[in-house]
Amino acid sequence: MQVTFPFDSNIRYLPLVYLIPADQIVRYPTLNALPRCLSEIAASEPMMDLLDSDAFLKDIMDAIAALAFPHFGFGGWKEHYTGYCPVWRLSYALPLWASLIDQECGWGLQLLFRMKPGTQIPFPDADQVRELFAHVVKRAITEQGWQPILDIVREIPCDEDFEKWDTNARKDFLRRWYHTRSKKVQTVSLEGMLENSDDDSPIFHIPDPSQNVEEYVIAKDFVERFLKTLPLKDRQIVELRQDGFTYEEIADKLGYKNHSGVIKRVEAVKKKLQKYRCSV
Repeated sequence: MQVTFPFDSNIRYLPLVYLIPADQIVRYPTLNALPRCLSEIAASEPMMDLLDSDAFLKDIMDAIAALAFPHFGFGGWKEHYTGYCPVWRLSYALPLWASLIDQECGWGLQLLFRMKPGTQIPFPDADQVRELFAHVVKRAITEQGWQPILDIVREIPCDEDFEKWDTNARKDFLRRWYHTRSKKVQTVSLEGMLENSDDDSPIFHIPDPSQNVEEYVIAKDFVERFLKTLPLKDRQIVELRQDGFTYEEIADKLGYKNHSGVIKRVEAVKKKLQKYRCSV
């Protein structure tokens, strides 16, 4: 006899909870709090409320995405990327993972409901879980037609795809987009800036990413690193100019008597930029 339940109920994801290895489930408080016996969950109103909560949904989404992400073929872990990364988003296809796993090995809600009352569900073998997710992710890529998306993301990564901390994934990205290609872009844009009397330079105007992704990523990373070398007030001037404020408006915001003081600081920043370029 099959058990029916509302399609949008969180209970449909309960089988996935019992696929999470012991060393990983401890990272997710709501999942770790659930008994490994369906009878105990059904008999406990607090546990049923927990299962129906947004906190449970967030934890199960994060946990399963963490298991799926490594099998898309990108370096690092899900936590090394941001929600802007298309692969990060694909890893959160929770209904799809639940469906494919049920199809692949029969591990679904109906199987859980057919267990004898009082059955304790053991923790799974971590290697077997990895093999299962490797297979279902590969199947999803094929059946959902995701391969062209993955190819584009791999070929043209964006700075926003990566968390800002110093991970191997981010270092590989910067090495590819900056260290191996930056000299030509820096030379052209910086020389152009130094020849002009205005502030039309890469520190004030970062290229449009829709026009040239490579140049945008290189310029943005270079500017961020250069700005960290500046005093606070100089950094504020640059950032306000990037936001489109006039010299007069910047002078008013930062407490200068007139805009000439701001212009002097801009010229000083340009000189520092020239020295910084020669040092990298």
